[in-house]
Amino acid sequence: MKKTQVGRTSAGKKAAVNEPPEQPAAATKAAAKKAVTKKATAKKTAANAKKTAAKKTAAGRTVAKKTAAKKTAPKAPAEKAPAKQTPARKPESRVAMVRRARRINRELAELYPYAHPELDFTNPFELLVATVLSAQTTDLRVNQTTPRLFAVCPTPEDMAAMDPERLEELIRPTGFFRAKTKSLLGLSAALRDRFGGEVPGRLEDLVTLPGVGRKTANVVLGNAFGVPGITVDTHFGRLARRFGWTTAEDAEKVEADVAEIFPKSEWTMLSHRVVFHGRRVCHSRKPACGACPIAPLCPAYGEGETDPEKAKKLLKYELGGQPGQRLKPPPGYPGKPAPPMAPSVAAS
Repeated sequence: MKKTQVGRTSAGKKAAVNEPPEQPAAATKAAAKKAVTKKATAKKTAANAKKTAAKKTAAGRTVAKKTAAKKTAPKAPAEKAPAKQTPARKPESRVAMVRRARRINRELAELYPYAHPELDFTNPFELLVATVLSAQTTDLRVNQTTPRLFAVCPTPEDMAAMDPERLEELIRPTGFFRAKTKSLLGLSAALRDRFGGEVPGRLEDLVTLPGVGRKTANVVLGNAFGVPGITVDTHFGRLARRFGWTTAEDAEKVEADVAEIFPKSEWTMLSHRVVFHGRRVCHSRKPACGACPIAPLCPAYGEGETDPEKAKKLLKYELGGQPGQRLKPPPGYPGKPAPPMAPSVAAS
């Protein structure tokens, strides 16, 4: 009996040693709570990590967008340094302007002692017709056209009797030949019927003729009758403004302004000198300022080429070693005569 109990006791003790001890209820609850907290913390950490990653991604996209925008956006022009202002020219008194203008005229007289009308003519009628034809074309083209014309109709009576189509054919090279034909037929008939076949020597009479305005009348009066007149063509008007003689664009206003500056005896030759200078040196688009003898007197100096060598290449007609505009230039002209019209052009 004693043995059996002892055996059982030993076996029970052995089994008790191998079994885990029972934990109290409070410890179990704490462990469970700790596990829940750990799990919640892990979730929170994961959520925060996700948010941080999302923020970084969004920030990266924003930076990328801004970078792309900077690359594609046009660069704002860099601010330029303020340009140096040219000191304003002192206002010129009327007296000073007149003195300067008259000095320019004297300088031009020395430069062009051979200045003359650049239309070929032998009498007032030929000059009148040539001047009408010179509208919207060159004097050279007129001079190449009029020999054939005057060979066929040398007088107003002959021209008034011309067949319009035949007259158009003769003056076609000058351009606008239909309108010019109408003017020539009208003025020829008026000379025949109202002035006995003679060109009148008064401005008031000349401007009544078809196709004849103040410019044409002044050309005829000054060069065929010796009556002083200012011829305001495109060259004269351009230079008068550049020289500061006028600010007007209207031809009659330019004429009136210039007439107040110069004595009447100078008007005709002044016109020739200024036109000569405008055709040879003071061009419309690119004046040869660096080769201009009157540059020190010109308020517009610098509008064109100022380098002397480059400016010299811009000179035209006799100053540039080229033929002039007249087929029969007057005595004393230093340039070459213009060539006659090519047969192919004359026949067209």
